[in-house]
Amino acid sequence: MSGRVKGFRFAGVHGGVKKGDALDMGLIAADQPATAAGVFTQNRVRAAPVVISERRLLGGACQAVLVNSGNANACTGKQGRQTALALTRTTAAVLGVPQALVVPASTGVIGVQLPGETMMASIVPLVDDLSEGGAARFSRAIMTTDRGPKVARAEVKVGWTTCRVLGVAKGAGMVHPNMATTLGFVMTDVSIDRTTLRRMLVRAAEHTFNRATVDGDTSTNDAIYALASGAATDRPVVEKSAAGSRFAQALTEVLETLAKKVVSDGEGAEHLVRIEVRGAKSDADAVQIARTVASSQLVKTALHGCDPNWGRILAAAGRSGAVFNPDHVSMKIGQVSVFEDGVPIMTPKTEAKAATAMKRREYVITLVVGRGRGLGHYWTCDLGHEYVRINADYRT
Repeated sequence: MSGRVKGFRFAGVHGGVKKGDALDMGLIAADQPATAAGVFTQNRVRAAPVVISERRLLGGACQAVLVNSGNANACTGKQGRQTALALTRTTAAVLGVPQALVVPASTGVIGVQLPGETMMASIVPLVDDLSEGGAARFSRAIMTTDRGPKVARAEVKVGWTTCRVLGVAKGAGMVHPNMATTLGFVMTDVSIDRTTLRRMLVRAAEHTFNRATVDGDTSTNDAIYALASGAATDRPVVEKSAAGSRFAQALTEVLETLAKKVVSDGEGAEHLVRIEVRGAKSDADAVQIARTVASSQLVKTALHGCDPNWGRILAAAGRSGAVFNPDHVSMKIGQVSVFEDGVPIMTPKTEAKAATAMKRREYVITLVVGRGRGLGHYWTCDLGHEYVRINADYRT
């Protein structure tokens, strides 16, 4: 499947934000103004690029996204806002597009001013680096503590035309709803109006990035940007149509893949675990239980140790706030039943099988809490020594 999406070019260069020569500035540029939408952090402490981008995307159009890694430009006051605006102004001038159609995004250390002059001098080389096949360089330029780039692709038929959806994300720590828990960028060459794109993005984010946690901390810089060029077809995607359903599915598929990659790459993580809850009174209850279990530090350390400690899981579910009868609870780790109808069934043989299941890179913990129709899930990872080491040394 081609990584190229009609109507977009990508770039990544070293702009002096990080030490050495690591790529730290990325650019997405559309050949023409693209339909655009975004979802942003619900943290009350919001970085300057989040505030600027959210305001500019209200118009439903965007032609360029300027991204830097290594510095969040958060809690940087008036100077931080002015620097972000100046960078978008310079980028717009070099590209020859309106400044209002250029949005910024930043990720990295909080409370440090951007090296504005150095970055400004890097914008011409950044624009010169733009190419249709530049997504790989862009994906590396936005990384912080990520172990590698995070890219996902999907195709969708609109009429007789095959359109593409490309997603790129970064994130490994400070990952928890609401809303997106990372920086994410989705580009597509379908034709779609801004209202439909935003509705679909919100729904897709709710069922993917808002069902993912690494450490329970919601970032100051969370954002997902969605841009549609319309370069593959003039036929618009209508929400309540077969093509609309296919596009919504493709968008969700791309965001789900990215969300899983973010959680799987949780700082120091060795296991990706899906917490699946069934039988709750409502979907909301099921999600609340799954979120509480997935966020529990005691559960996450047990995951790291491959310890089938069902008691920690059940206790977390019990404090979730959702109402259920513990006597009706059953639990599986992988395919191994460890708890049935309110009673543990852990023999030495069962415990050994469950521990073996937990040594896999990816597995599912299933919690049945009753006979209701509520379903919900969350993606989580284990929490170990490496997470502490990375974050203890993050600023130094």
